[in-house]
Amino acid sequence: MRNKKTKKLAFLGLCTAVTLILAYVEALLPPLWAAVPGIKMGLPNIMLLFLLYRFSVKEAAAVSLVRLFAVALLFGNIMTLAYSFAGAVLSLAVMNLLKRIDRFSMVAVSIMGGIFHNLGQVLVAILVLETAEIGYYMIVLTVTGTIAGILIGLAGYLVLKYLKQKEI
Repeated sequence: MRNKKTKKLAFLGLCTAVTLILAYVEALLPPLWAAVPGIKMGLPNIMLLFLLYRFSVKEAAAVSLVRLFAVALLFGNIMTLAYSFAGAVLSLAVMNLLKRIDRFSMVAVSIMGGIFHNLGQVLVAILVLETAEIGYYMIVLTVTGTIAGILIGLAGYLVLKYLKQKEI
């Protein structure tokens, strides 16, 4: 029993490292659409989606939390953390709910995760900048969140399919 817990903890550590590497790779990439700032693919979410489906929301949240703090410390600042935290919490909550309903594909869950991640960040921006007009940004972010959600969902599905065959 103890060996199984140790193995799981080591695997979660590896998943955390992968999310950090994916965040770093994403930080190195040029903006996807220079006219609209802040749009990213959300590459670390491949691992978080995998963890949500392979283990539970608890493991996905733990890895996400470590990633959020590490990325803010390494590549950002306190505001990066605020925006990312709001997006991650809302996204993970919605994805977990949809997964538990068990009527949506992994790709559909990922799409909603992408959209709600953007919504969480826009809500923080509205609070910080004290202007509701930023909400119009959600029109563009819904489109980009959907596209990113499809790609992340497909990648997450492939990771889950591949790693399901491995003993973890």
